[in-house]
Amino acid sequence: MLTTIISFGVIMALGLTVFCTIKWWNLPLTGVTPVPLFTFIAILFTSGLDVGLIMFPLAFDYPLYADTGAEPAYAFTNPLALEFGFWGFLIWAFYFLTTFYFCAIEPRVKFFEIPAIKLLNNIVIITTCAFTGALFLIYMPYYIAEVGDGETILPVFYLICFLVILIAAFSSTDLKFVRVLSVSSTLLFLALIAYMWLNAGMGLGEFASTASNLGGYFTNIHKFVIPLTDYHEFYLFWWFAWSIMIGQFVSRFVGGLKTWQLLASLLVFPSIPLGLWFSVLYYYHLNGIGTEGFPNWAMTIVGIVFVINSFDSLIRLYTDNLNFTTERFGTVSYVFANAIGLFVLTLLFQSQWLQIQWVGTIVIGIYLLALGYMFFVKRRHLHGLDGNPNVAAE
Repeated sequence: MLTTIISFGVIMALGLTVFCTIKWWNLPLTGVTPVPLFTFIAILFTSGLDVGLIMFPLAFDYPLYADTGAEPAYAFTNPLALEFGFWGFLIWAFYFLTTFYFCAIEPRVKFFEIPAIKLLNNIVIITTCAFTGALFLIYMPYYIAEVGDGETILPVFYLICFLVILIAAFSSTDLKFVRVLSVSSTLLFLALIAYMWLNAGMGLGEFASTASNLGGYFTNIHKFVIPLTDYHEFYLFWWFAWSIMIGQFVSRFVGGLKTWQLLASLLVFPSIPLGLWFSVLYYYHLNGIGTEGFPNWAMTIVGIVFVINSFDSLIRLYTDNLNFTTERFGTVSYVFANAIGLFVLTLLFQSQWLQIQWVGTIVIGIYLLALGYMFFVKRRHLHGLDGNPNVAAE
């Protein structure tokens, strides 16, 4: 059942992506707080990714994908191509679709201002935020292997998790902090790639040889549309769960891109650092190079910064939606209410009774409701969609 749901959702989203791109190819898109392209991509990249990007490939994914005896569905290509397919290129079309929607269509139809939809959307945002915190807490012993036995969640990990949420809550108090943190962490991530490259002693020829495995994704791109395995299905649901909230948040920063430029930017620009990162880590995997000591700490620190970026974006989004602002309640109350509330939810979800598949299913349902609302209720509001997309039709 879940496989059918996510397969339908992915095909629907990709179909809508093609439709919107063709129909509104040259439509200029401008958010309420436009920023330069690099800043926009940095905000998108760091808001839509978390510590899993840093730690999953070496610790979990590459060994899993290489064991085709246990999972023959992965045998059609190499582990690097699979990792890239789970994180890069085509799936960023989900974020394009929602970013386009909130730039061009939502100001006209105001679907997410319907009280029931607004409530449901914010429940999705808060639960996904807590789910991300729970995953961070559960896997922290693996990320910080130098502390503890690598499996047990020690008290220090609870403290780190709370501090991460606290910092993110403070960062969300001002969009200036969000922008600065996003750009800084993007640069930090690029510095991490360079460090890991040098630490591996990898030359340009060896990098080129390793990175050439990415071609296995593009020659088999059609196979990544529907779930290959339960694990791939989990990833697709995860991306869907994030799609509306990320599009709603980053759309405010779009700085005059046309529709086709927005699509190209979202497909290409985030995929470049992802391809570099996964290729460097794949070289570690192929050559059995360890990451003990400083390399592991460097990855952990960057991963934690990514978690803070994800949290501050989501906190800012749902607090704006719910009018739970610093102007209304004060900075101290705002920061500690968000930090304590999300930390408590994180602890409740630590048992993993909340499944991201359920959240993703709700998001697919919201997609369908939005389509129905636009077609049957607000169809005439889209007839004059041109020029300034932030001005709703009368």
